[in-house]
Amino acid sequence: MVKQDTQERRELVGLLRGTNAHMSFEEVVDRFAEDAINAKAPHVPYSPWHLVEHMRIAQWDILRFIHDPDHVSPVFPDGYRPHPKEKATLTQWRASVRGFLTDRTDLENLARDERLDLHAPIPHAPNYTIYREILTVSNHNSYHIGELAMLRQVLRAWPSDAPYLTGR
Repeated sequence: MVKQDTQERRELVGLLRGTNAHMSFEEVVDRFAEDAINAKAPHVPYSPWHLVEHMRIAQWDILRFIHDPDHVSPVFPDGYRPHPKEKATLTQWRASVRGFLTDRTDLENLARDERLDLHAPIPHAPNYTIYREILTVSNHNSYHIGELAMLRQVLRAWPSDAPYLTGR
């Protein structure tokens, strides 16, 4: 059993969840109106669903990379996001949100697993560690959560009672 700082593990989970310094994924997708999931702001080539699906794919890719030595990542950049003209149904939106949350939970469980040395090289990728991959996912997600929150603001897609509204 690997003993690592429990606080370090808690911090990694906090980074994944976005509970330390920024809005969480759950907060930014809460009560998202169906008519806004495919909306686009002026001069922005993607919709809220495009962002959520991009986050899901990127996070899934890193999770698979950690677990599977035979995993082949999608072709960059096109394999990491839907085509700009593609639109989602409400069912697809919900599947993207659910898939993101499921994979994030799997990453949280890796961070909590005291049998794992988070700083040890990944056996099939010795230049990488689980710690590094969790930080990469956390940084990527926080960037796009902020982007999604701002896009939602520009689209006026927050519920009228949302605590995140500013300037209204």
